[in-house]
Amino acid sequence: MNKEKILWDKFKKHLYFDEKTNFYLDISRVDFPEEYFQSQKTSTNAAFKAMADLEAGSIANPDEGRMVGHYWLRAPEKSPSNEIRTVIESSIKAIKVFATGIIEGKITSPSGEAFQSFLLLGIGGSALGPQFVADALSSGKDKLKPFFIDNTDPDGIEHTLRIIPNLSRTLVLVVSKSGGTPETRNAMLEVKARFKKLGLNFSRQAVAVTCENSLLDNIAKSEDWLMRFPMWDWVGGRTSLFSVVGLLPAALQGFNVDSMLQGANHMDALTRVPDTSQNPAMLLALMWNFIGEGDGNKDMVVLPYRDKLQLLSRYLQQLVMESLGKEKDLDGKIVNQGLSVFGNKGSTDQHAYVQQLREGLNNFFAIFISVLKNSSESSRLEVEPGITCNDFLTGFLLGTRQALYENNRHSISITIDQVNEFNISMLIALFERTVGFYATLINVNAYHQPGVEAGKRAASIIVKSKVKLVEILREKRDFIELSELSKLINQPQEIVFEILQNLSAQGSIQLEKGADIFKIKARTI
Repeated sequence: MNKEKILWDKFKKHLYFDEKTNFYLDISRVDFPEEYFQSQKTSTNAAFKAMADLEAGSIANPDEGRMVGHYWLRAPEKSPSNEIRTVIESSIKAIKVFATGIIEGKITSPSGEAFQSFLLLGIGGSALGPQFVADALSSGKDKLKPFFIDNTDPDGIEHTLRIIPNLSRTLVLVVSKSGGTPETRNAMLEVKARFKKLGLNFSRQAVAVTCENSLLDNIAKSEDWLMRFPMWDWVGGRTSLFSVVGLLPAALQGFNVDSMLQGANHMDALTRVPDTSQNPAMLLALMWNFIGEGDGNKDMVVLPYRDKLQLLSRYLQQLVMESLGKEKDLDGKIVNQGLSVFGNKGSTDQHAYVQQLREGLNNFFAIFISVLKNSSESSRLEVEPGITCNDFLTGFLLGTRQALYENNRHSISITIDQVNEFNISMLIALFERTVGFYATLINVNAYHQPGVEAGKRAASIIVKSKVKLVEILREKRDFIELSELSKLINQPQEIVFEILQNLSAQGSIQLEKGADIFKIKARTI
């Protein structure tokens, strides 16, 4: 039997197709043996049970004694208590009422003018999801124009504040569970300072999205902010898109949040089916498991063939890598698990790294994402006789996929009908469930992130060391050698060297350098 016939038969046998939505998942270009699904049946049954327990309200994050409830956000009736159901439903209603009031000009800026834009301050899951949705669904006719600050980079903050047309008519959304996250807090302080400089009333343009009685919530209450919305400890940042975190900015742009919730809920229903062949998330998880040999030893390259989906890979980097990158498994064994995610967009990558994907290191698998329908009228323009831009786009996708297959590179293809609220929400829900299934297959906890917390603690120590260093220099008021400063603040010389370089660049200290750049001395100016 020739290779084309084998591939066609495999495609027909294993293609997942949801007729209601025109959603496809094609795993035929992964060279798994036919007996693979049966050999994994014990593991997949365990994953189905673990997921059912999660949705029923079991403690899925034992480090903090928390449930994990992002699936309830789009199906409140499935939540384990009436209290949780009520807070979800009331938050959705509050989002709609507030967004409608803003869009219709019933809730105005302190000057009495309607709001024109919003600025979201967040980091990680509090920004990546809203950014992806904003970029994917924007039509140029957004009710409010979105802007984002998702870092503590002063140049980046300044750039964003500079390009916002009118801060006096800009709503500021501050998104943080605790209010203590440095990046978000720093951005808030910078924005507050800019408002004060311009004589604007920040509090009457500010909205807090945070946990009840958090530092941010207390600030918002004491300063009488325009509005406060809830976050809950049972929703992780990377799975918070269907909470206020994602729905509020989407509603302010004028997107249909009901359609978003329905799309996610529809995919949830498809991926609850306890039958591998009829469950797209389990099929995807098994492919990750097979290709990476259970150790995540192949990277995932995400290639969406639509400009509107170009931020999907960034969103998936956090969802997948923060969930699966773990030092220890559930039994406490050191496994150093994970799945690295890269990506850009097709067909841009025809001119970037596809050459390496086809002929370089075979250390990856590709996920192609295609969209059937266009939203642009120009899609019918013929750039050559009988050929449109979309024909070229489709050709590049199919051609690249075939070229990879011919060189024994694994790939998976996902197809959605069109880019809209319903379908991108389906995509996100698919990957959320896949991550959960795959975590069970490789025996790790997808719902905690000790590495992130360790990085935050280390950063905090270094920032405090910088403060101590400056205090010492101010007290001594004379040049002090690098090696002595290292001992005085109990930090390695390399760290002190880097701190000194930054302080010097900011004009805070003076450095005395000799022939050996590492034999430096510092003093305050």
